[in-house]
Amino acid sequence: MFLLIQSTDNVVDTLSNFGESAPQVEKLSILKLALDPSSLWIMIPLFLLLGFTFYLFIERWLVIKKAATEERNFMNNIRDFIHHGKIDSAVALCKGNESPLSRMIEKGLSRIGKPLEDISAAIENTGKLEVARLEKRVSVLATISAIAPMLGFLGTVVGMVVAFHAMEANPNNLNITQLAGGIYTAMVTTVAGLIVGIIAYVAYNLLTTKISSVVNVLETRSTEFMDLLHEPV
Repeated sequence: MFLLIQSTDNVVDTLSNFGESAPQVEKLSILKLALDPSSLWIMIPLFLLLGFTFYLFIERWLVIKKAATEERNFMNNIRDFIHHGKIDSAVALCKGNESPLSRMIEKGLSRIGKPLEDISAAIENTGKLEVARLEKRVSVLATISAIAPMLGFLGTVVGMVVAFHAMEANPNNLNITQLAGGIYTAMVTTVAGLIVGIIAYVAYNLLTTKISSVVNVLETRSTEFMDLLHEPV
């Protein structure tokens, strides 16, 4: 029994000594790797792309959100004005609204008296212009989502080339710590590129989905307006 207790104490002491003598691994700092001078030539463009992505998304989101806001009873008021022959009042209502829908209806009101095909074509052309305004610079986000991962991968490839070139130049003084650090720095550019690309891709899809909902509303209201012109006064 005494021998068993003594052996257990020896094992505990050995494990304690091993824990004290084991080297402490430094915690990985992503920020430190991202700001490493050897990768800044890739990280700076990625940071700029990320900042532009956030700016463009917020700016476009506010514009599209404003365009999606529809005044309550707008079409009902337009219908009442048309039925009572108050075209000028309907035009004034559209001018005071300042929305893609109001500009489309205003264009249709300005063509009243002409063939319905001309009115429909005028509304459709105005709608295309309004959608083009909403889509302005949105495609840039799709471009960023494709370019950012490629930039990150470029940084990784260049970093690996530099690391292996150092191995070839100094085969007798190879330092595995320096080699591992170089590979870490190279790989972090790929991680950063993927993060920026994913954010830009998500932002692009959110905006296109929002624009699609606005387009559906515009098409519905334009059809409602054309049906309104067919109604008996």
